[in-house]
Amino acid sequence: MSEEIRDPVADLRRIAFLLERAHESTYRVRAFRTAAGALRGKDVDELLRTDLKRVKGVGEVTARCVEESLRGEVPVYLRRLEATEGTELDQAALDLREALRGDCHSHTDASDGGSPLWEMVETAISLGHDYLVVTDHSPRLTVANGLSAERLRAQLRQIAELNAGLSGFRILTGIEVDILDDGALDQDEELLAELDVVVASVHSKLRMPRAEMTERMLTAVANPHVDVLGHCTGRMVTGKRSRPESEFDADAVFAACAENGVAVEINSRPERLDPPKRLLRLAVEAGCEFTIDTDAHAPGQLDWLDYGCTRAVQCGVPVDRVRNSRPLEKLLA
Repeated sequence: MSEEIRDPVADLRRIAFLLERAHESTYRVRAFRTAAGALRGKDVDELLRTDLKRVKGVGEVTARCVEESLRGEVPVYLRRLEATEGTELDQAALDLREALRGDCHSHTDASDGGSPLWEMVETAISLGHDYLVVTDHSPRLTVANGLSAERLRAQLRQIAELNAGLSGFRILTGIEVDILDDGALDQDEELLAELDVVVASVHSKLRMPRAEMTERMLTAVANPHVDVLGHCTGRMVTGKRSRPESEFDADAVFAACAENGVAVEINSRPERLDPPKRLLRLAVEAGCEFTIDTDAHAPGQLDWLDYGCTRAVQCGVPVDRVRNSRPLEKLLA
């Protein structure tokens, strides 16, 4: 066999080691160690003849790593981990934070935020932002006082008035629009077309069956008005609202995001931290672009970007694929 073929078992064990060093979940580490154990003792010729996904203990992600090793490639998963190995995460996260120019997901008291627009804007300016995208909820989310088309138009007028008095900072128009059960968007298409940034998120029927949720998200991502896929799993990891992730085909959804130019949001809220690291790495591998957002509902929460930056660095997100690291003109382009 070619001398270029790598040792797949060694690569799996190396991945497990790096995951342990990074304090990743026991479940994720176990997946790679189990796969390495299942394949230990098999020579290269035998592995090349084996349907890896039929081997007990080998899953989709670990099989992909083995296939890449057998082609003589460093597995993508391993490359991402080694890219941050030995990096001082605190400093790397700080560098990424300093590269960010604004925030693409925020709420005011027009929907379920706690403060008026002007106060959110003043705080964003004090944090050194160049822009802030205001993304109050759409009408179906009544529990969050979602904006009807009429109320959203009134907000657009308010934003225009405030922008007229600002220098060196711009408020961008936006919405966090609900992805409805069939993948349609919860706002008038013509109005969505007027906005600077459209964040589309699932807020209802989060336990929808995997196939249906996948189709729902694929339909939304294919909508030409959508710019960002918000908190993709809908999970809550802390507090009284703790809930599991929605189930969907992440490979298909992230591939669609990359194809349609839809950024995957890295949601910085401490109770969300969405997507989970394993999915964030999949999105990186899929070639997606990203936004790192606070999903702030109060002025102080606009300073939560550090959480998202730390996760981005841990998962090997390149800064040039983070849209809100770009100046205003390039963001809008």
